Amino acid sequence: MTVSDKAAVEALEPGVIGKGRWIERWEPENTLFWEARGKSIAFRNLVFSIVAEHIGFSVWLLWSIVVVRMYGTYDDAGALVTAGANGWALTAGQGFTLLAVASGVGAFLRVPYTFAVPIFGGRNWTVISALLLLIPTLGLAWVVQHPETSFGVLVAIAATAGFGGGNFASSMANISFFYPDKEKGWALGLNAAGGNIGVAVAQKLVPLVIGIGALGLSAAGLVYVPLAVAAAILAFLFMDNLREAKADPRPTAASLQHGHTWLMAFLYIGTFGSFIGYSAAFPTLLTVVFERSDIALSWGFLGALIGSLSRPYGGKLADRVGGAIITVGAFVVMAIAGLTAVIGVQNESLGLFFASFMVLFFATGIGNGSTYRMIPSIFGRLHQAKGADTDESRLDYKRQAAGAVGIISAVGAFGGFAIPFIYKIAKEQSGTIVPALQIYVVVFLVMAALTWVFYLRKGATMRNV
Repeated sequence: MTVSDKAAVEALEPGVIGKGRWIERWEPENTLFWEARGKSIAFRNLVFSIVAEHIGFSVWLLWSIVVVRMYGTYDDAGALVTAGANGWALTAGQGFTLLAVASGVGAFLRVPYTFAVPIFGGRNWTVISALLLLIPTLGLAWVVQHPETSFGVLVAIAATAGFGGGNFASSMANISFFYPDKEKGWALGLNAAGGNIGVAVAQKLVPLVIGIGALGLSAAGLVYVPLAVAAAILAFLFMDNLREAKADPRPTAASLQHGHTWLMAFLYIGTFGSFIGYSAAFPTLLTVVFERSDIALSWGFLGALIGSLSRPYGGKLADRVGGAIITVGAFVVMAIAGLTAVIGVQNESLGLFFASFMVLFFATGIGNGSTYRMIPSIFGRLHQAKGADTDESRLDYKRQAAGAVGIISAVGAFGGFAIPFIYKIAKEQSGTIVPALQIYVVVFLVMAALTWVFYLRKGATMRNV
């Protein structure tokens, strides 16, 4: 064997990092490789994926807390009594619109972001997506200083925050390739939780930074500019691309042919869509329903924090007992919490309302982890049903599962778009958010029933996934 031949063979050894930080072969299901080399490489990529995704989520939800400072106070006749920060005087309806648009754009971008990993490579796309966060952060820093700006322009700038929401799909699709099936639930749960917790950090950090110095509201965007650059640099230096994940988009397109992909997308609207929608709306609800902007600014972050921390445990529980049963339990708890939140609003009990939402956030986190764990299990069953157990077919279904993760995350994130708008409509038409909460309770119960029918019922082909 010549020197060049030996080099070529070594370059194909599992885990060897080549030019451009491309790993040509990756075998996480090989126990010897995983323990000797794979685990440490996967963990390194997971850590810096979490860093980038964390900054992305923070930027995505920046408006959820900035908007609280921009509301005006109006009398019963609709006349402005006092303006908010920097002379802004947004109505509750305008605030809900900003939140919905930012969430909706983030959901939409998850589709192309999913395809970006196969095209560019996971490490490369993490660098690009982190740098794209400079657009919404600098845009926010500029526009909040110009209250004369039209609402249309304000909406357009808020929409760019959706770049941060797209990061999740590419990050999850990428990390799913690094880990063996038995550890996917915990790894994906940690990756998602690290991102999700960015919502809580932003909602806690922003009120602090805008109160320091002369920058005011602009500081909310400016503080994340160096953080986005740092995330890009760290990804460039320490992450890797997997050749196994670099494929054409056909496996992702093939995943759309399975009914389970669309059913899981619907269920994910109930778990992640609820998490992101309630995270965006919760500070505004405290402000416009109970007129407690002080609590919104000081404690509005707590729900997102609880939901983020509970997510990996949903994945871990699903690894042990199956995702379906955990998902059903999460939806039932969410429905109960929604009912007690209704009672809190009707009785003007801020304490009951706040506590109900904390339980609701906890259940969304558990449900997020368990539903995501169900996806690779479902595609594993689909592969088994096909009956062609070859390396090529296993890789094809693995790629389909990764593609489905991105598509499901995109559809699910549209819950973050719908929830603020439903609150907006309920508040404007009935003067209360109670009808919106009642709708959510019914939807959660329907989702629990669907999960039981397709994934728990005796005789279901995907039972106990």
